[in-house]
Amino acid sequence: MPPTLADLGHRAKQAARVLAGTRTSVKDGALLLAADLLEQRVDDVLGANAEDVGRAEQTKATPAQLDRLRLDAGRVAAMADGLRQVAAQPDPVGQVIEGWERPNGLRILRVRVPLGVVGIIYENRPNVTSDAAGLCLKSGNATMLRGSSSALVSNRAVVALLRQALAKSGLPEDAVVLVEDTSHPAAVEFMGLQGIVDCLIPRGGPSLLDTVRRHATVPTILDGDGNCHVYVDAAADLDMALRIVVNAKTQRPGVCNAAESLLVHRQVAEAFLPRLDQAMAQVELLGDPAVRALVPRAEPVTDEDFATEFLALKLSVAVVDDLQGAVDHIARFGSGHSEAIVTNDLTAAERFCRDVDAAAVLVNASTRFVDGGEFGLGAEIGISTQKLHARGPMGLRELTCVKHIVHGEGQTR
Repeated sequence: MPPTLADLGHRAKQAARVLAGTRTSVKDGALLLAADLLEQRVDDVLGANAEDVGRAEQTKATPAQLDRLRLDAGRVAAMADGLRQVAAQPDPVGQVIEGWERPNGLRILRVRVPLGVVGIIYENRPNVTSDAAGLCLKSGNATMLRGSSSALVSNRAVVALLRQALAKSGLPEDAVVLVEDTSHPAAVEFMGLQGIVDCLIPRGGPSLLDTVRRHATVPTILDGDGNCHVYVDAAADLDMALRIVVNAKTQRPGVCNAAESLLVHRQVAEAFLPRLDQAMAQVELLGDPAVRALVPRAEPVTDEDFATEFLALKLSVAVVDDLQGAVDHIARFGSGHSEAIVTNDLTAAERFCRDVDAAAVLVNASTRFVDGGEFGLGAEIGISTQKLHARGPMGLRELTCVKHIVHGEGQTR
């Protein structure tokens, strides 16, 4: 009989107690060994992934879904490199954040400690399996991974290698456990493992996030939608703007930090939009009347389009009268993920950074850089669009909380 979710959770809880006191060198050794095993057993991982991809193709998965699911030798190598980068990061566990002394002589320290058991519920992406497990291991947390049915065979293969690396390093295999029941009732049960899961991080589309909001009874950090904008200001270098918009939309359209909307200042729209039309011939454009006057192939855009994360070669476009118009549009339709301005006007850049409410704001750079690896965090466990505990790319520090340690000399109150 397969283990129940509660059984898996209790095993992870026991492993978390061991990990909390594990030396950095041992955790790093396990991460490096896992990276080596991924590269050595790449054919096994790709064979497992081919089963998942073949099944997804038969069910007519979308191109974006297939892209997130599919692994190749380069992506497996990137997974291994992500583990090595995590191993190279400073260990947050035990870091003293601050300390102070009270008038009565008590000495108080705030110290980083692991969260405990981190539950990850996610869709399609097998690379999340290694990224999440690696970050949790380095930060002293056990991981419960519940992927989607579409990636189950891939996830089994990756988790098997991670557990092998743990065992060879003298650590409990149950520091990484895979929930293989991918049914909806099991997902809801997973979200309610109070006393076992200390923090739940969902990574997926609106349907998954809505389910988590309705059913989760454990603390949750939402990895939210990425309805990201690029605003081309009146003072923009239009060559730079073109490079940034093309990269932000087309480099990998099926991910959360891809641009979904373009805003163009009216003063440069006539010069910029026809160039964009030529450079993005493969992208379906949806535009307001001012856009369609300059780009005849653009289809009419609706408010629903402006609010949609397409995850495809599709872009909503609007002409705005000024920077305030761009800020207002983002406030209305943005998801709080990543927003970019292209401008050579320092005042405009500073105002955009101040007034736009998002986890990441970029000046003269593609939204595709909002990523744990690109930020130098190693891998990432997600990109939080919330404002409590963690916001933006979540690395090692975001997988810890604080403990207050108080030293006295017999003081009583």
